[in-house]
Amino acid sequence: MAIQSIFNVAPSAGIIKTGAQEKLTPYEAQQSFGSFLKDAIQDVNNKQNVSDGLTQKLVLGGDVELHEVMIAAQKATIALNATMEVRNKVVEAYQEIIRMPV
Repeated sequence: MAIQSIFNVAPSAGIIKTGAQEKLTPYEAQQSFGSFLKDAIQDVNNKQNVSDGLTQKLVLGGDVELHEVMIAAQKATIALNATMEVRNKVVEAYQEIIRMPV
């Protein structure tokens, strides 16, 4: 089995940035981070909605396979758990910053 170098995959995936990075003002960085969080939370919400929709279709006898419902439910659960862990880490970091002496 051939092992592919990460440098062959990374540029197409946008993982490794090459060249000069664009400079952002603090306001632009805040907006960028805010939109990133909004998109991430929207993605978790969409996964939950897809899972709920497939579950309802299955219960009502719709044309959906059980494994599709289970996979969608697991994706939604994992996304929600990951979001909660990120939230917990952010809260921990905030509390640690608050405890720092000035």
